[in-house]
Amino acid sequence: MIREWLTAVSEPILLALAMLVISFFLAFVRLLRGPTLPDRVVALDLISTLTVGMMAAYAIMTDQSVFLDVAILLALIAFLGTIAFALYVGKGRIP
Repeated sequence: MIREWLTAVSEPILLALAMLVISFFLAFVRLLRGPTLPDRVVALDLISTLTVGMMAAYAIMTDQSVFLDVAILLALIAFLGTIAFALYVGKGRIP
Protein backbone atom coordinates (compact mmCIF):
# COMPACT_ATOMS: atom_id res chain seq x y z
CA MET A 1 0.00 0.00 0.00
CA ILE A 2 2.79 2.45 0.86
CA ARG A 3 4.62 1.57 -2.37
CA GLU A 4 1.55 2.45 -4.49
CA TRP A 5 1.10 5.71 -2.62
CA LEU A 6 4.73 6.67 -3.21
CA THR A 7 4.42 5.87 -6.91
CA ALA A 8 1.28 8.02 -7.20
CA VAL A 9 2.88 10.89 -5.30
CA SER A 10 6.30 10.85 -6.95
CA GLU A 11 5.24 12.44 -10.26
CA PRO A 12 3.64 15.56 -8.71
CA ILE A 13 6.55 15.85 -6.30
CA LEU A 14 9.01 15.74 -9.21
CA LEU A 15 7.00 18.48 -10.92
CA ALA A 16 7.07 20.56 -7.73
CA LEU A 17 10.83 20.01 -7.39
CA ALA A 18 11.34 21.14 -10.98
CA MET A 19 9.36 24.33 -10.37
CA LEU A 20 11.30 24.96 -7.14
CA VAL A 21 14.62 24.55 -8.96
CA ILE A 22 13.55 27.01 -11.67
CA SER A 23 12.47 29.48 -8.98
CA PHE A 24 15.79 28.92 -7.21
CA PHE A 25 17.77 29.92 -10.30
CA LEU A 26 15.58 32.97 -10.94
CA ALA A 27 16.13 34.08 -7.34
CA PHE A 28 19.85 33.50 -7.78
CA VAL A 29 19.83 35.81 -10.80
CA ARG A 30 18.12 38.45 -8.66
CA LEU A 31 20.76 37.89 -5.99
CA LEU A 32 23.52 38.59 -8.51
CA ARG A 33 21.83 41.50 -10.31
CA GLY A 34 19.96 43.13 -7.42
CA PRO A 35 20.60 46.85 -7.54
CA THR A 36 20.45 47.41 -3.77
CA LEU A 37 21.42 45.49 -0.68
CA PRO A 38 17.80 44.89 0.45
CA ASP A 39 17.01 43.33 -2.95
CA ARG A 40 19.88 40.93 -2.51
CA VAL A 41 18.87 40.06 1.05
CA VAL A 42 15.29 39.35 0.00
CA ALA A 43 16.60 37.14 -2.82
CA LEU A 44 18.83 35.28 -0.36
CA ASP A 45 15.87 34.81 1.98
CA LEU A 46 13.81 33.48 -0.93
CA ILE A 47 16.62 31.07 -1.83
CA SER A 48 16.67 29.71 1.72
CA THR A 49 12.87 29.33 1.67
CA LEU A 50 13.01 27.51 -1.66
CA THR A 51 15.72 25.23 -0.28
CA VAL A 52 13.47 24.35 2.65
CA GLY A 53 10.69 23.56 0.18
CA MET A 54 13.00 21.35 -1.87
CA MET A 55 14.10 19.47 1.23
CA ALA A 56 10.50 18.95 2.31
CA ALA A 57 9.47 17.70 -1.13
CA TYR A 58 12.45 15.36 -1.27
CA ALA A 59 11.62 14.06 2.22
CA ILE A 60 8.07 13.27 1.10
CA MET A 61 9.28 11.65 -2.11
CA THR A 62 11.86 9.41 -0.40
CA ASP A 63 9.80 8.84 2.77
CA GLN A 64 12.70 9.84 5.03
CA SER A 65 11.82 12.25 7.78
CA VAL A 66 15.42 13.15 8.60
CA PHE A 67 15.35 15.73 5.79
CA LEU A 68 12.44 17.47 7.51
CA ASP A 69 14.60 18.00 10.60
CA VAL A 70 17.29 19.63 8.48
CA ALA A 71 14.67 21.74 6.70
CA ILE A 72 13.30 23.00 10.02
CA LEU A 73 16.79 23.88 11.20
CA LEU A 74 17.52 25.77 7.97
CA ALA A 75 14.22 27.65 8.26
CA LEU A 76 15.07 28.74 11.80
CA ILE A 77 18.53 29.94 10.78
CA ALA A 78 17.09 31.83 7.81
CA PHE A 79 14.53 33.47 10.09
CA LEU A 80 17.26 34.62 12.46
CA GLY A 81 19.23 36.02 9.54
CA THR A 82 16.20 37.97 8.36
CA ILE A 83 15.66 39.39 11.83
CA ALA A 84 19.35 40.39 12.04
CA PHE A 85 19.11 42.19 8.70
CA ALA A 86 15.94 43.99 9.80
CA LEU A 87 17.75 45.21 12.91
CA TYR A 88 20.68 46.35 10.76
CA VAL A 89 18.41 48.33 8.44
CA GLY A 90 16.45 49.79 11.36
CA LYS A 91 19.43 50.96 13.39
CA GLY A 92 21.88 51.66 10.57
CA ARG A 93 24.61 49.60 12.20
CA ILE A 94 25.28 46.05 13.34
CA PRO A 95 23.74 45.56 16.81
